Amino acid sequence: MQQLKPGQQAPEFSLFDADMEQVSLSDFRNRTNVILYFYPKDNTPQCALQATDFSDHEDEFAKNDCVIIGVSRDDCLCHAEFRDRHGISIRLLSDEDAVVCKLYGVWQIKEVDGLKRHGIVRSTFFIDRDGFIQLALYGITAKGHAAEMLRAAEEFKGNNHASR
Repeated sequence: MQQLKPGQQAPEFSLFDADMEQVSLSDFRNRTNVILYFYPKDNTPQCALQATDFSDHEDEFAKNDCVIIGVSRDDCLCHAEFRDRHGISIRLLSDEDAVVCKLYGVWQIKEVDGLKRHGIVRSTFFIDRDGFIQLALYGITAKGHAAEMLRAAEEFKGNNHASR
């Protein structure tokens, strides 16, 4: 699967969130930067840690002109339950058919307990307000990741725009 790289135009998408509202990447164009992260599954310890960590720092991201969006293959109802159970405030989008996961190169063969199967590789993309990828991080660790991305957002804002 082809992985995306900084400087590339971010693939456009349109998915539904936990409230069944359609969200498109183009909704944010010329308005704000987007931190788009892909995670394997709602209601798992690492995915809950990551989502709550991003939610806890949502105001700080907003001060740095960033919105956070999480994507998994879970359906909208599962997202709503996950959001409500853990007090998650960021948008969670449903990509049940893995179409967007494939566009971003996060739908990969993984080995779990000796079995190989496709799944989402935990990954994050920093997309600037012009729709270009500034950071493409594959295979990240949930713990401390929100803080890492906040530092990146602060650095990006301080530099105004990274070079393409």
